[in-house]
Amino acid sequence: MIATADEELEARIVRTADLLRGHRIALLTGAGISTDSGIPAYRGEGARTRSNPMTIDRYLGDEAARRRYWVGGHLGWRAFASAEPNAGHRALAGMEADGFVSGVITQNVDGLHLRAGSSHVIEVHGTMRRVFCLHCGQVFDRRDIAAQIEESNPWITVPENVRLAPDGDVLPESTDGFVTPVCTVCGGMLKPDVVFFGEYVPQDRFRAAESLLRASTAMIVAGSSLVVNSGVRLVERARRRGIPLVIVNHEPTRADAWADLTLAAGTSEVLPALHALLGAASNERTPTT
Repeated sequence: MIATADEELEARIVRTADLLRGHRIALLTGAGISTDSGIPAYRGEGARTRSNPMTIDRYLGDEAARRRYWVGGHLGWRAFASAEPNAGHRALAGMEADGFVSGVITQNVDGLHLRAGSSHVIEVHGTMRRVFCLHCGQVFDRRDIAAQIEESNPWITVPENVRLAPDGDVLPESTDGFVTPVCTVCGGMLKPDVVFFGEYVPQDRFRAAESLLRASTAMIVAGSSLVVNSGVRLVERARRRGIPLVIVNHEPTRADAWADLTLAAGTSEVLPALHALLGAASNERTPTT
């Protein structure tokens, strides 16, 4: 009898649970874990690819590009703020609470792991929740900057007023007259606390991610194609240590050849099932009184 795709996936999840049982697992998550929360990925099947992503040099040196970024960024932040954690996020929070997961290293800036209840989260690419001044260093809550944007640009609250290109980027005519937010302390240029293209991950964040990985005895990559070098560097460290490595991603990744197991499936499907299997095995070992 030929096994169905569902049966094959179920068998691979069981093998994953057997491989990881008794380990302290570090998670590395990417955009794929948040797609079921309505936040689009930028890679993989059905992803919206931007032809001209914002770089740090363009942001700092091109006022028109900076205006376009803030218009699009404001709309994106509103979508992020309304998104809710999905089954994959909740499963990882539960696995941490049950002692199976040592922490989450995420490439995402949406904050959904924290909202799901995970407590040890390292946001290596930053967070959309904060904005800081490049001149004086003052840090702001993104909600306060959003209020400043909408007060200065009330038309932006009507989605039809902002025209988008097919790749999802904001068309230049939609930024005409847009008033860019500034630091309310010194009037300086603001920047979201996220890593732009062309920027390096801050050393303290990457060291924290390395520390979490060293304290773990296994690793799962969930929802990341591992195109970004910071993620590959962490997986390379796990490979050098020879600890179990599992990759859960719809699309092939750069590290599939290093993995003990790969699961071509969604994180919202795999992670809750894995949590249930690990929990069931833990309960079987717990003596009754």
